[in-house]
Amino acid sequence: MRRLRPIGLMAIGHACVDVYQGAVPSLVPFLVAERGLGYVAVSGITLAATLLSSVVQPVFGVLTDRRPLAWLIPVAMTTAGLGIALLGVGHSYWAAWLAAALSGLGVAAYHPEAARMARAVSGGSHVGMSWFSVGGNVGFALAPVLVTPLIAAGGLALTPVLVVPALVGALITSLAIRGAVAGVGRPQRAGSDDWPSFLRLSAIMVCRSIVFVGLGTFIALYAGERVGGGTTTGGVALFILFAAGAFGTLLGGRFATRYGRVRTMRTSYAVAVPAIAGLVFVPGPAFFGFLALTAIAMSIPFSLHVTLGQDFLPGRVGTAGGMTLGLAVSIGGIATPVLGTIAEEWSLRVALTTLIALALTSSLIGYALKEPVVE
Repeated sequence: MRRLRPIGLMAIGHACVDVYQGAVPSLVPFLVAERGLGYVAVSGITLAATLLSSVVQPVFGVLTDRRPLAWLIPVAMTTAGLGIALLGVGHSYWAAWLAAALSGLGVAAYHPEAARMARAVSGGSHVGMSWFSVGGNVGFALAPVLVTPLIAAGGLALTPVLVVPALVGALITSLAIRGAVAGVGRPQRAGSDDWPSFLRLSAIMVCRSIVFVGLGTFIALYAGERVGGGTTTGGVALFILFAAGAFGTLLGGRFATRYGRVRTMRTSYAVAVPAIAGLVFVPGPAFFGFLALTAIAMSIPFSLHVTLGQDFLPGRVGTAGGMTLGLAVSIGGIATPVLGTIAEEWSLRVALTTLIALALTSSLIGYALKEPVVE
């Protein structure tokens, strides 16, 4: 119970900071409507936030490996919120671009040290790390719920209000790490770094990221095609994707404790193969059942990626956290335009069919991994 409270608080903090990863896409329609920005311009702002965050995260990971930086966690959260708060201030495109980049920098600075601290305060518990990870999922999903009504009511001039979740999250996270810092210093090296296994794990994460981000981008449109109902059906599909994904993340920690991380991971991706095939090819209401099963199967390994990466690189825990969390954002976003091109050239069904092969690839690569021995 002593470990439950700090990891619960850190999960809430993780939700507060990941709101800002979903805030930029939520602001895009308003940037188009109020500023008259074109698709290329708003894509540039989105890229400033997501790609910079993903690229810089490993750098912060290296820094946290050299010395503990617990103070960086609340500072980074505040920076992420400040960037979004400034995004709607003024009318300069480049000011908005820099504000988005500032928010992305804050997100990048947060994750490596926060992942290291969460692992430490949870005592290495897989269940604890699953709670921390699902906090991020919840934050990303809540972004449109928080951003859209506010900006619809008062316009982009109200973006400064969006700094509030960052301030609340910084306060909550500070409570979680207070008193724990003394016992959570720089992690001691326990065994040698296994880079070949870590690179195989990275390949799995790349495939998983493309599948989940691709579904998040196109599933609302595909739901309308398969089931009918237009935007309402699309909204239901997105809710199922995010809610079932959060549930799957929590299951991952419990399954890993009972069956082992590697076994749980490869089995989950194997289950995802027929699940994706079902949602792509089976018409009617069964579509939603296959979507839920896909989201659960693809999310069960999410938190396990982080702890496996840290155990494969025991001497570079921060670097491992930065790379695992960074890949989850950047690769999927970069590959999504490829899926869009396939959809335009052939069909959305053909584009989503390619995701079946990626899930299968993740499962097969899993057989090349062994459970790391933690000394």
